Amino acid sequence: MIVSNLSVLSCRRNSALCLGAVEGHLEASSSYRTLSPTGHILVAVSLGFIGTFGFLNNLLVLVLFCRYKVLRSPINFLLVNICLSDLLVCVLGTPFSFAASTQGRWLIGDTGCVWYGFVNSLLGVVSLISLAVLSYERYCTMMGSTEADATNYRKVIGGVLMSWIYSLIWTLPPLFGWSRYGPEGPGTTCSVDWTTKTANNISYIICLFIFCLIVPFLVIVFCYGKLLHAIKQMNSVTDALSICICFSLMMKVSSVNTSVSRKREHRVLLMVITMVVFYLLCWLPYGIMALLATFGAPGLVTAEASIVPSILAKSSTVINPVIYIFMNKQFYRCFRALLNCDKPQRGSSLKSSSKTKPFRPGRRTDNFTFMVASVGPNQTNPVEDGPLSADNTKPAVLSLVAHYNG
Repeated sequence: MIVSNLSVLSCRRNSALCLGAVEGHLEASSSYRTLSPTGHILVAVSLGFIGTFGFLNNLLVLVLFCRYKVLRSPINFLLVNICLSDLLVCVLGTPFSFAASTQGRWLIGDTGCVWYGFVNSLLGVVSLISLAVLSYERYCTMMGSTEADATNYRKVIGGVLMSWIYSLIWTLPPLFGWSRYGPEGPGTTCSVDWTTKTANNISYIICLFIFCLIVPFLVIVFCYGKLLHAIKQMNSVTDALSICICFSLMMKVSSVNTSVSRKREHRVLLMVITMVVFYLLCWLPYGIMALLATFGAPGLVTAEASIVPSILAKSSTVINPVIYIFMNKQFYRCFRALLNCDKPQRGSSLKSSSKTKPFRPGRRTDNFTFMVASVGPNQTNPVEDGPLSADNTKPAVLSLVAHYNG
């Protein structure tokens, strides 16, 4: 068991004190050894599934990004950062917890437990912060007054560095005395010490919960909520133009445009709800379990109850590529091209604009004045064409309005 993250060497200098601390920690941690052999097998199967498919999904995304130049845009670089952190979890973390579950005990010692807890906490926070950075970048791109620059990586690289530095700020302190890393659940995984009820430990857990779970979630909800509101406004403008066309040309096209707008709006809403729900499904149970273990009565969180949130959190390595990558039409086209050993079909340009162009004066011919309205040329649908891709664009929606001057 873990006595202190930096006390392995000090134990040798004061063996009597260390022995007492070890015995006390073993007594306090007896609840870690309560899973049945069948329970350990079920956990091992779950971790094996998560590790295998998480590795394959994220590796596939990295292969697509390296092979197809069309994907090498700034905002897709942020997506790759998420996939890289999730891939590292599958390589550096999941195999050890899988092996421990097959044997029913932790296998690589105290130092390995500290290392496992630190690495998995770091990569998990990187993934969460990167999702928040992606949503904020998408929000800035769509709401900005200028077109997105598909060649400017400076801002995106800053976001990637910020996600890693921010994560290090909140995961390094347990190595230096503010809380610690130790066994959790049935003793086959390691994480932050959720059970020690000291001011030192509780203060760290509260800060970790607020700044590494609640804050990213609020950023994601705010940014996608604003984007969804903007899409509804854009659809309202489209519907108004359709009505004008209907009355001016006596053509029943407004119902068609309205149907398309509503269908797109529903798809966007569904995708936003999917992202938020899976974010909460993966991480909120783990956060609640940590708070219950910290503030609840001793033994309130059993081994069986603690291992389920841990597995859900690890399952984000499988779910993230599906939601944020394979629901992205640009990546999906490249994926199909990879399967067919062909080049991806590019249905649009790489430039995008988040502004709606005003009416352009038309020309007068005999007794008719023709007005051409361009609604959202090269308009990027912020979620429909990929939840976070800035480079999937839609062709301009052109509406011809004729006014009779007779």
